Amino acid sequence: MPLTGPKEMFARAYKEGYAVGAFNVNNMEIIQGIMMAGAEEKAPLILQVSAGARKYAGQNYIVKLIEAALMETDLPVVLHLDHGPDFDLCKACIDGGFTSVMIDGSHLPFEENIKATKQVVDYAHDRGIWVEAELGRLAGVEEHVSAEKSIYTDPDQAVEFVQRTGCDSLAIAIGTSHGAYKFTGEAKLDFPRLEKIGQMLPGYPLVLHGASSVPQEFVDMANKYGGKIGGAKGVPEDLLRKAAGMAVCKITIDTAIRRAMTACIRQHFVEHPEDFDPRAYLKPAREAVKKMVAHKIKNVLGCSGKA
Repeated sequence: MPLTGPKEMFARAYKEGYAVGAFNVNNMEIIQGIMMAGAEEKAPLILQVSAGARKYAGQNYIVKLIEAALMETDLPVVLHLDHGPDFDLCKACIDGGFTSVMIDGSHLPFEENIKATKQVVDYAHDRGIWVEAELGRLAGVEEHVSAEKSIYTDPDQAVEFVQRTGCDSLAIAIGTSHGAYKFTGEAKLDFPRLEKIGQMLPGYPLVLHGASSVPQEFVDMANKYGGKIGGAKGVPEDLLRKAAGMAVCKITIDTAIRRAMTACIRQHFVEHPEDFDPRAYLKPAREAVKKMVAHKIKNVLGCSGKA
């Protein structure tokens, strides 16, 4: 099945009260694990590539790996650029076969964010490509995205931003955070703010970034087998499920996958120090990705059986 865009995927998610998972990919095993979980749960998928993943693996390699995966499934799959920093990178991904791109001007002043977003929207829409933008700022660190404090999305500005840029979906800041070390205290999401934005932009798909729940079992496993991962806390899954039942149609998940994969590899090396064949430790790591993604699809996103 060929790649698809998010339009129909998000329309159904909005109507039926669930979210589609946007899973970050970096290599073959992660792509395979996500696709296996999607097939098992019969769920739509968004495979998203960050600027860092693109630099690490190479855009053509990732695109071809995903195209190969699509030959074995009839799932609807979107290929999305995550946190595109500028027009040039968004253009390269659009020209390279992506069906959706994100231009992240959230670090810019409001008017500059509008200008940067509008430039990408104009280019993308002429080619039938979906554009996600971001308004507000998430705390935390993820590749080139870094901020000490959150700046929550202003509902009135959100309406103006969407109207003036024509962006197709909007990532908002309501309390999530980038990276593995998200919170020192209790995580809270500003649901009244989310509800107000949803009311002011009826039918419009909203997006949550920084929304990985850091699974404690994998933190503990990594530390048990030589890791030094302390104080990692994520967004409680029940809060994410609630958001998925509102106007949030896309939730990004990256850290949880990394945690599961890394913990599994650490365990394998300790228990099998004689192994040197990458297949020996990447196979169970791939299975860990599959189980993590299947759990998110079923229990957090609510999109099992929605393919």
